[in-house]
Amino acid sequence: MRKQLLGVLAAGVALSLVAAGQSAAEPVAQQVSQPDPMLAFLPAEAQIDWAAVQRNREARKQSRQAVKTQGAPLTYTEKETGQGANDAPAKAERVPGFGTGRGKNPKLTLTGDLAGDPTIPAVPPFAEMNDAVPHGSDTGVPVRGRAVHTSGTIGDGPYGSAGDGTGDHDFYKLSGGNSGLVATVDVHTPTGGLDTFLAAFDANGQLVGQNDNLAGTTDSRLQVHVPPATDVFVMVAGAGPGSIPADPMKPGTGKQVTTEGPYDLTIATGDGQVDKDFFAVDLKAGDVLGASAAGRATRVMVHDPAGREVFGSSQDFSFLYADNSPMPAGGNAVADFVAPRDGRYTVGVENGDGRYDVTVEAFRPGSELNPRPEVLTVFLDFNGARVNTRIYGAEPGGNRDLSPLKKFLPGWGLTDADENAVIDAVIASVRESVEHDLAAKGTNRRFAVRILNSRDHADPWGQPNVSRVVIGGSIAESGIQTVGIAQSIDAGNFGKEETSLVLLDVLSLPAGQSRTSLNTYITPATTDKAGFIGRAIGNITAHEAGHMSGSWHQDQFNALDSIMDQGGNPKGMFGVGPDGVGGTADDLDVDFHEDVLNPNEGFTGIEDSLNRTAWAYTRGAN
Repeated sequence: MRKQLLGVLAAGVALSLVAAGQSAAEPVAQQVSQPDPMLAFLPAEAQIDWAAVQRNREARKQSRQAVKTQGAPLTYTEKETGQGANDAPAKAERVPGFGTGRGKNPKLTLTGDLAGDPTIPAVPPFAEMNDAVPHGSDTGVPVRGRAVHTSGTIGDGPYGSAGDGTGDHDFYKLSGGNSGLVATVDVHTPTGGLDTFLAAFDANGQLVGQNDNLAGTTDSRLQVHVPPATDVFVMVAGAGPGSIPADPMKPGTGKQVTTEGPYDLTIATGDGQVDKDFFAVDLKAGDVLGASAAGRATRVMVHDPAGREVFGSSQDFSFLYADNSPMPAGGNAVADFVAPRDGRYTVGVENGDGRYDVTVEAFRPGSELNPRPEVLTVFLDFNGARVNTRIYGAEPGGNRDLSPLKKFLPGWGLTDADENAVIDAVIASVRESVEHDLAAKGTNRRFAVRILNSRDHADPWGQPNVSRVVIGGSIAESGIQTVGIAQSIDAGNFGKEETSLVLLDVLSLPAGQSRTSLNTYITPATTDKAGFIGRAIGNITAHEAGHMSGSWHQDQFNALDSIMDQGGNPKGMFGVGPDGVGGTADDLDVDFHEDVLNPNEGFTGIEDSLNRTAWAYTRGAN
């Protein structure tokens, strides 16, 4: 799964633009910061410190959970009894009184219950001893069917508190069959004092996934990918120091007894009769909506007035928000959305069995929060810069000096005399994607963003309301295995003083060494080399600015080439036309668009990245 997903650092969002398994550059002698496996095609696997990834993510999550907004929330309890009454956006229960308008409460807590799937067959508890991978109980999934429900007890075997005290671990086998499967494993403890922990191991005892607490509970839930003709073993244990045995292949290798008691286990591989609950809220154009699901719900969705899903999430990626973003975080699943127009939208939850709590909050964009809204500046720095890479969650981090654009011109066969032409094309590309396209959006808002640059303007970095994109530097200089990286994904643009990078070493490699190199698309047929190079760099620059103004990655392999496309399709990002050659008459204008969120990153729905960018730079009504 890792090689199919794209790279971001734990605190920053990286655009790698390299294919799965392809290294972005030659190995760097010094230690490089670690990309998050959820958002980028990775460089060489051997260079990834997965423990560092997890540490960075967890630290950022804890920091995000500490951000609380003021005021008591409006509360609403689901009125549905049973299943089916509010299971679609058209049937949503309306919640009056919520919103950002006068007399409305912008904070809301939804509570309700999700009904379990009554079609899942129940089987008796499996017999001990099943305390290691070789002894895992065969659930029969998928041979028995798409799902199974059973029960068990932590502490009833020879290794619990009544035995040798090393800790009881119950293992269950899942088989991938002919086509493989994705199973959702759910542990529920309706009685007793067991605080559950779930983990999954391959047949050799290698850890492939784990989950401790569903937000707001001591229960656990884990999605497990089982490849074809492969077995994966799910382990249930008590949470604590002895959760994972020293040797999952050998019984009795736990560290100690933690909590014990009975549990219910559900393993499902299909949709079945899934209960969904929807709630309708009224939003104003530009409202920035955040939703965080806790308790037994593990998926949250937002639908627009037409019933389209505009954001769906089964994960908490709020650690990528700006440090001062007020958006809710810390649940099993977190979603964010920017309303393009006034209307009635719905927030929905699913994937669970039992009680849930959903925090929903709405804000006006960050640029409207000041008493006198200022023009926001995006500064393009071509002169090289010193950047502290800790802002991207780098391990190790610290100040790094990045070389200017001029240093990389020879890699494209250009000289110092060509620098102005390249810079002109970069600036024109960014201005077209941001300033021009926002002005053409045709709303009654004032969109106030200015694009300044280090050649033509004094450096404003460090002043309020100034973000920058440093265009220069290399992997070796930055210690970051990527092409581009943003400091955050910031719906509403609450962090208005951030730094993004566009590194130029991979982009200037000789033709044939990387399909991410611009030289790969430069041939004797190229008529405007400097223009092509500048426009391509400008597209990546606009992409990183798009993250800072709140957009996530979109599908890079569908028919629409968009600025916010995920890496892995350089031709699309660079605007190379049908002839496969850059700098010719058929080159494409790549813009912000409404497009499908990237399916490999755990999100679903349609994202309007132009709308998100526009509202990030609003100053209010005309």
